Amino acid sequence: MRSAEDFRALERSRLQALVERDMPLARRLHAPDFQLVTPRGVPYSRDEYLAEVESGGLRYLKWEPKAIDVRLFPEVVLLRYQAHLEMGFGGPQAAAFDCWHTDSYELRDGAWQVVWSQATAIR
Repeated sequence: MRSAEDFRALERSRLQALVERDMPLARRLHAPDFQLVTPRGVPYSRDEYLAEVESGGLRYLKWEPKAIDVRLFPEVVLLRYQAHLEMGFGGPQAAAFDCWHTDSYELRDGAWQVVWSQATAIR
């Protein structure tokens, strides 16, 4: 099994891939049945989510996680953290906000992939 620090590094690399729009890495790290639920309560499939990132319709300008808490299980890992995000939505406007993230990773065919991601805005 990998260490908690390995999963913190894996999550940071996923966030960096999204900010940099490194789509090959993002596709490898997100399971085919991945689902994100946004702070607005909108669910996205992996294909919908990554298509928005790739097209620039959803632009992560900054994604700065604070301390990442990790729960390790043999084939599932849970991560929870607060983060500061700055995002663009296809136009010149940008939004900045803080939110909680909870992500679950599963071991699939020897590789760890994120399967669920839940973001909750901090008011």
